[in-house]
Amino acid sequence: MMLENKLGITNSSELARIEEKISKKKALEMFESGLLDTLKVGTFQALSEIHKCLFEEIYDFAGKVRDVNIAKGSFRFAPVMYLAVALDHISQMPQSTFDEIIEKYVEMNVAHPFREGNGRSARIWLDILLKKEIRQVIDWSKVDKEDYLLAMERSPIKDVEIKVLLKSALTDKINDREVYMKGIDASYHYEGYNVYKTENLENEQ
Repeated sequence: MMLENKLGITNSSELARIEEKISKKKALEMFESGLLDTLKVGTFQALSEIHKCLFEEIYDFAGKVRDVNIAKGSFRFAPVMYLAVALDHISQMPQSTFDEIIEKYVEMNVAHPFREGNGRSARIWLDILLKKEIRQVIDWSKVDKEDYLLAMERSPIKDVEIKVLLKSALTDKINDREVYMKGIDASYHYEGYNVYKTENLENEQ
């Protein structure tokens, strides 16, 4: 499905290319300006501000919770009617250890609060969370993208795999621009969400 955008782009490949270019530029600006240091890490509010900064030049929905139900293949992300409660719960989850932080990251992925751009926003959110709480970050150049996507797909059922994968890529280079920017690489995010409608949302689990 072609997303409506502020740039009037009607070709999905062109939109993806421009989206990556602009979001990388904005991500770098956030890093260099010190904006990330002002956010309340681990909260949805912080994630929303990150998303807004990355995508406000492209989408009207930047920073706003999605109003449609989305799925990737057969996996349905959190239904719209439960999103507010889920995001409040995630914001309050503990985050003092590596395991707690990854569990929180997995839950935010299941929520998938935005119509597009969840992966890039969440990886920056994860970066500043790890940086503040354990003084380490993920060096994404050490994370195989296929292994990562498969581990993330399985993480709602069993999160051991994603924990092992990301723990092996931890680094203490918490202020390294190149390490930070690798996480914005579009190759690490899911492509092609399906929008679905349901007759009886009350029965959605």
